[in-house]
Amino acid sequence: MALLAPRRVAEALAPRPAVRHVVELTLVGLAFLFYFLVRGSVVDRTSEALAHGFRILNLEREVGFAWELQLQTLILGRGFLIQLFNGIYFWLDFPLIILIGLWLYFRHRRQYTLTRDAMLISGGIALIIYHLFPVAPPRFLSDLGFVDTMAMYSNLSYQAQSTQPFVNPYAAVPSLHVGWPILLAVGVIAATRVKPIWLLIALLPVAQFFAVVFTANHFIFDAMVGVCVALLGLGVALFMQKWGYVALGRLFGLTPREPPPMRGAPA
Repeated sequence: MALLAPRRVAEALAPRPAVRHVVELTLVGLAFLFYFLVRGSVVDRTSEALAHGFRILNLEREVGFAWELQLQTLILGRGFLIQLFNGIYFWLDFPLIILIGLWLYFRHRRQYTLTRDAMLISGGIALIIYHLFPVAPPRFLSDLGFVDTMAMYSNLSYQAQSTQPFVNPYAAVPSLHVGWPILLAVGVIAATRVKPIWLLIALLPVAQFFAVVFTANHFIFDAMVGVCVALLGLGVALFMQKWGYVALGRLFGLTPREPPPMRGAPA
């Protein structure tokens, strides 16, 4: 009898699309709220985060791609470029996620579900890493010459007093600022055949990569891990779409099972 409850709920909501919209958007909103609250709850490990930041920088030097400081010098002193990449870092992150998410939800539901699942799964993985491995971003290493362009040249900041409960300044690894645009690109490209839109959305991860480096908010290593975490989330989301939701539907009686073959019927 308990297994019939989800089915009855689904049947009750089926003829009411407005209710389904409210429930879906509310649940997703609460999921992201939970993500940011948990992400911003571990902010008291400064010395550990700084040590990890220096460790990542040393690793990059050993491998040969510690280019963050040289890259940032390309825009310092160029006001237009500073404001451009500050704007990309701020406005083409969560505000854009909301806009694209709403468009996919109301116009391309299957692609929306894939993108939503991939983002929530990768976000969950990221929360674990943030807790186990806090990392100070380059802007905290000002003694080495890094400049916090968001704080110095712009009023746009995730560190504002009103948003501090949702912000963990030591959540640098992975950089979902780079990872999540890849998931947005996958969803948008799957949803439309308009080639100019493909080009624009494909450039988004590239733009965010340079933005996180130019603004000294992430190391290159952070971006690489962000891509890996996003792709892992996408892989799990694809699995859920192909097999997971079918299995769950059958478990809770929401998907009809295939009837057993009749005796004597040909195989």
